[in-house]
Amino acid sequence: MKFPRPFLLLLPLAALLTACDSAPTERAAQMVNLKTVQSGPKIQAQELDGAISRQPGNAALHARRAAFRLDAGQPAAALQDINQALELDDAPGEYYFIKARALRTQGKLAATLAAAQLASRHGFASPDLNLLVGEANLAAHHYEAALDHLDRALQQEPDHAAALFYKGIAYVSVADTVQALDYLRASLSRDPRQPETLHQLAFLSNAYRLPADAATYSARGLRLAPTYGPLWYDHGRQFELQSLPDSALRCYARAVQLDTTLYRADYRLALSDYKLRRYAIALPRLQRALRRNARLPNARQMLAESYESLGRYPEAADQYRRLVAENPGNRHWTYKAWKTGNRARGIFLDTIRRAATAPVERISVARPSL
Repeated sequence: MKFPRPFLLLLPLAALLTACDSAPTERAAQMVNLKTVQSGPKIQAQELDGAISRQPGNAALHARRAAFRLDAGQPAAALQDINQALELDDAPGEYYFIKARALRTQGKLAATLAAAQLASRHGFASPDLNLLVGEANLAAHHYEAALDHLDRALQQEPDHAAALFYKGIAYVSVADTVQALDYLRASLSRDPRQPETLHQLAFLSNAYRLPADAATYSARGLRLAPTYGPLWYDHGRQFELQSLPDSALRCYARAVQLDTTLYRADYRLALSDYKLRRYAIALPRLQRALRRNARLPNARQMLAESYESLGRYPEAADQYRRLVAENPGNRHWTYKAWKTGNRARGIFLDTIRRAATAPVERISVARPSL
């Protein structure tokens, strides 16, 4: 079970240097070129191809290859393999667990939970099964069920870092911040090298106006994962909360460069550009941010006004009409929608006003004689 990013086992550099120093120089030519060595789950899966071709009815071989393919990031091929294994032998609960993992990778939550239930019925009992069911329920917004299964995982393995992490996320979802922080910190203490855990702690700390704590978590995370965009956003946010806007903007720009889905960073960059009247620069940032979250504070207003300031009246009118729909009865947005709609049709208010206020030429009419 991967959580939330792959675990890495690193051999200390000092050990490598010591080994190299102690090797006899006359044997240097016989050392293996590590660049040519192939390993990992993808290669392990391929190595089973021959055995499966010789024993196509061996369910265990198909299941083993499915597990390797799943670890290699090939969920479709893994699902095909595990389905074949189940056709040959539908008794082992582990096969259903592998199927549930493959289905979860494809985002099929209902099918994941159904396969996990079959794994349990067939006698498969593991903290990782409860973790999978808990996480799938969490993704489906079934928070009570998620907490229940995560508790079961922790009863089986109290120091399960992933279960502690997801339980913290579940408490975030139900707005229990104190519990969320406790469980996330507990997860971090069991596995201090998880960038995602550090990101969640930094994000929560910023949300509750604790920028000093957030700075500690985000800095630790960036040392572990310097190209992880969410941590750059967290680091920028703590700068902003400490009134260091230039440093914050540099971090936000780095976050978006690394991950274009980080709409909060785009939004905060756009907010700065808008205040400086750099509407052409703010515009694409606002568009991206609103595509991902249509309820960002004042974002649609800034988008409409940016279009208007750039003379793009049809697009401005469309955004103002959306603001009218979102704020029924708001006279200001109604007026702006009318005004930009007229301009989009080539009707300018100044011309209307001049026509309305121009003096009417007086015509002399002879008074009738009495």
